[in-house]
Amino acid sequence: MTDFVRFPDSFIWGTATSAYQIEGAWQEDGKGPSIWDTFAHTPGNIQDRSTGDTAADFYHRWPEDVALMRSLGLQAFRFSISWPRVLPEGTGRVNPAGLDFYDRLVDGLLAAGIQPVVTLFHWDLPQALQDKGGWPSRETADAFGEYAAVAARRLGDRVPAWITLNEPWVAAFAGHYTGDHAPGWRDAKAALQAAHTQLIAHGQAVQALRSLCSNHPKIGIALTLSSVQPASQSEDDLAAAGRYDLILTRLFLDPLFHGRYPAELQAGFPGLFPDVRPGDLDAASAPLDFLGINYYSRDVIRHNPDIPWIQAEPVQPEGSPYSQMWEIYPPGIYEVLARVWRDYHPASIWITENGVPVPDGVDTDGRVRDFRRTAYLLDHLVQVRRAMDEGVPVEAYLVWSLLDNFEWAYGYKMRFGLVYVDFETQQRIIKDSGHWFARVIRDHGFAAVKEQI
Repeated sequence: MTDFVRFPDSFIWGTATSAYQIEGAWQEDGKGPSIWDTFAHTPGNIQDRSTGDTAADFYHRWPEDVALMRSLGLQAFRFSISWPRVLPEGTGRVNPAGLDFYDRLVDGLLAAGIQPVVTLFHWDLPQALQDKGGWPSRETADAFGEYAAVAARRLGDRVPAWITLNEPWVAAFAGHYTGDHAPGWRDAKAALQAAHTQLIAHGQAVQALRSLCSNHPKIGIALTLSSVQPASQSEDDLAAAGRYDLILTRLFLDPLFHGRYPAELQAGFPGLFPDVRPGDLDAASAPLDFLGINYYSRDVIRHNPDIPWIQAEPVQPEGSPYSQMWEIYPPGIYEVLARVWRDYHPASIWITENGVPVPDGVDTDGRVRDFRRTAYLLDHLVQVRRAMDEGVPVEAYLVWSLLDNFEWAYGYKMRFGLVYVDFETQQRIIKDSGHWFARVIRDHGFAAVKEQI
């Protein structure tokens, strides 16, 4: 007998996107430049020398894409607001055309029976704020609170779920420590300060949303989490994995749920600890309605004394399957869920991103056969259900991503979408994984047999 993996009728199924990756229209209708506009236009930063200037042209094609979502049966669509499209200078003057766009999008989603899930910040900081110091500057948190209030006043009567920040760890460390993302800094102290400022900003946004949204929405934050494991049981590797987990996981979860930073953070990284002032974490630790978890893979960590500051590095386990970017390790999503529930006990958990890049393309018959993506989603959903069976309150699963898009420093080399996008013609084709996911939504589950997908 074939096992059928069933989810509750109340479970929320959807997809996730971000503004810079799909919207395009980078300087239309009064939008100001973001740090990603600047970064992508700087030679050498993007692997295929592309930009997000047009991307998937969602800004113009959103009605077509909402119709696609409806055909798939999506119950929720997570998208981000482009901060500089609404506030071109990051603060002060509001751009009416920018707000109008998101107003129409929210209404269009609701008319299609799709729940809008709005992310306030998905990495596209207004360049004007970067010029004043960016995330390492405490003033950016105040600007974010102002921006959250503007969005709440306009959309807060209709949006049922809000996410304040997407993956603040990536914005802090890929943006300010490794320099792989905008703004391209390489400064460990600035990275930790950027992390702290984002926590302050999160707290201000939660306050604004709670006070200004008339429909009493659910409010959360989306963190990138992985199952951190030592490369061996040696003392050095165990300690390195602990340091890595401290920065990746506890740096945000401890303040959000315990109202304080881990003691090991200040003790272990003297001279780098951020400027924390009285009251900074009070608002940041206000209760959330859900914790969003973005999971893609695990991190296997080895001690390396040559790595500045953290002395730890991820390694590739031998014999494991890999996507174009990461090891494929489905048990990791269960391990993350179980650990978060054990250590932090959030009121609810949403999987706000889960997906995989596959080098898919259109076959001669017009079909996109992305079996590996479907298998990846199936295997991870089995592990999500496993966690739920053990009492972990997972209430939503959002696939990354609806559309093929601009994948940050990789450009258009990586395709994550359930829907194929021809970036020259902007033609959309639902991939086999998209059709499979539509059946999962319709049936409230799936047969856990890969031969049937």
